[in-house]
Amino acid sequence: MSDAATRAAASDAPSTGFDPVRIGIVSISDRASTGVYEDKGLPALKDWLARALRNPVTFEPRLIPDEKDRISASLVELVDAGCALVLTTGGTGPAPRDVTPEATLAVADREMPGFGEQMRQISLRFVPTAILSRQVAVIRGGSLIINLPGQPKSIQETLEGLKDAEGRSVVPGIFAAVPYCIDLIGGPYLETDARVCAAFRPKNAVRPPRMA
Repeated sequence: MSDAATRAAASDAPSTGFDPVRIGIVSISDRASTGVYEDKGLPALKDWLARALRNPVTFEPRLIPDEKDRISASLVELVDAGCALVLTTGGTGPAPRDVTPEATLAVADREMPGFGEQMRQISLRFVPTAILSRQVAVIRGGSLIINLPGQPKSIQETLEGLKDAEGRSVVPGIFAAVPYCIDLIGGPYLETDARVCAAFRPKNAVRPPRMA
């Protein structure tokens, strides 16, 4: 499906009574962007967000190379297009072409270091090389921008957190804090499917439950 078709399909979805939200998803890879191999980042992001959110979502996808100015320009474009949330995947390691954190910080109004700290804590439970990850999160205007890992499995683990065999949360994923963060910067009220990821808000910030 083309990017335009993806946006149209999301926009044409029936109203659920939940706030609509526009989300930018950016996969950053020299080889995937030139067709050397199939990009797996955008499908992974779309799949997880579609399962986790109850809101009607319009996706704004981008597949771009590891070029700092290009990444920064894409982030600014997505924020200006009204994306309350922008998620990137790829380009956060220590290699010379891994410049996603620098490109993200270059367009930031404020940094949100807790997101990167928690992502590394989750990934370190699986591989010691997670300490090499340099993901950052920032606020630009009324948008939250978060760098995620490059592998689909790691994307899910960092967003969703870790659960035991009975499905109980062992380590919270970063997305549990995303809806309240977006509340605080004036964005739409995001409502999640608790079976995937239960959003956390202070009691005085929780809206009465709605029927889907």
